[in-house]
Amino acid sequence: MNLIELNSIRNLLVGLPGVDGLSTEQRKRLTIAVELVANPCIIFMDEPTSGLDARAAAIVMRTVRNTVDTGRTVVCTIHQPSIDIFEAFDELLLMKRGGQVIYTGPLGHHSDLLIEYFQSIPGVTEIKDGQNPATWMLDVSSSMVEAHLGIDFATTYANSELYRRNQELIKELSTPAPGSRDLHFKTKYSQSFFTQYKACFWKQRLSYWRHPQYNVVRFLMTTIIGIIFGIIFWNKGQQTSRQQDLMNMLGAMYAAVMFLGGTNTSSVQAVVSIERTVFYREKAAGMYSPLPYAFAQVAIEVIYVCIQTFIYSLLLFLMIGFAWSARKFFWFYFFVCMCFTYFTLYGMMLVALTPNYHIAAITMSFFLSFWNLFSGFLIPRTQIPIWWRWYYWGSPVAWTLYGLITSQVGENENLVEVPGAGSMSVKVFIKSFLGYDYDFLPYVAMAHVLWVVLFFIVFACGIKFLNFQKR
Repeated sequence: MNLIELNSIRNLLVGLPGVDGLSTEQRKRLTIAVELVANPCIIFMDEPTSGLDARAAAIVMRTVRNTVDTGRTVVCTIHQPSIDIFEAFDELLLMKRGGQVIYTGPLGHHSDLLIEYFQSIPGVTEIKDGQNPATWMLDVSSSMVEAHLGIDFATTYANSELYRRNQELIKELSTPAPGSRDLHFKTKYSQSFFTQYKACFWKQRLSYWRHPQYNVVRFLMTTIIGIIFGIIFWNKGQQTSRQQDLMNMLGAMYAAVMFLGGTNTSSVQAVVSIERTVFYREKAAGMYSPLPYAFAQVAIEVIYVCIQTFIYSLLLFLMIGFAWSARKFFWFYFFVCMCFTYFTLYGMMLVALTPNYHIAAITMSFFLSFWNLFSGFLIPRTQIPIWWRWYYWGSPVAWTLYGLITSQVGENENLVEVPGAGSMSVKVFIKSFLGYDYDFLPYVAMAHVLWVVLFFIVFACGIKFLNFQKR
């Protein structure tokens, strides 16, 4: 923190570029600091001063110089530097168009060695007093000057004493010491999978804790929607004497899972999209493997979803008035929790599979419409043509409604009045008219687990194998 001069801003949030948080110059210094955590012997920087004004560029280069003074080597590409920035470097590698080297060596005090080299070439214009050596160097080595003087600066360098000394140094440094062996690492990453997972999980936990807007709004919406639905469907769980009562109960469950589940899918995409940008940079730096990151991001989301669904389930279960028992509440909470988990993972999966948040949102809406249509509420499974019925089994929401209704009234032997069909037990009605069988409940629970696992695997594979970075 002292080395990169970040102590004064140590408690600030990084934020989003151009929106809030750190300035561009502060972000560049933070990036340098992150690289220094691994204690590298050499650091590569690509135009660290680009996009900065003179003052900000000077601050960044001062921290770069501080890094060099600790004994590390820093290699930078630089574009049109000022005199102060240019003379902060010790050595220069200059290439002309086409990648041919025309100078490599020390700059010297006030760039005197660079100036001496170019001015020793016949016909090169001498530098003026106060002129930026970087600007002068580019002017005198341009292709127009080469054509005017009839020389090739790359050939001139290749025939120079400086080139000969550099080649001797390269040969000396490239020759292994007697008895030395090549470096070999058993694995690509220095830490185990579990250690990487713990680090990624801790990072995700801090990220969610320091940006409470997402989860505060999520919990607030959950509470408000739970209360609203609870009031709308007040005590409907006790009313099972008519067919309409059971359809009202089905409608309550349908609205409860589709409305807030879809909200979860939509809201998580923006968060994961931002996190993915950070992940690309950290993955490129070799900080950790993609799979521990995927596990950690899913784990932190599942924790918040479990809390969210407990609040939601408690409100709905008590206000709708289902018959109270620990077993029934457990089933209710299990299906709501798994439902919101697969909705959340579905949103994360689409972000991992698409180039940007907007395409993910469009794809989400397309498939959610099919989940909605074949959920079993708008068209019960028994009324869906047999050749379309596979769509029903392919809708996760259909499984959730199956589980919620069956777990609450699947054993109910009370009679229900069905217009045109007389009286029958609730258990027989939901099996005959809705296709819900209480004996099938364990398989419904297993299907929820499989949906969650499926979406997680696709998300993890997308994170590991797909890269939509345009650089």
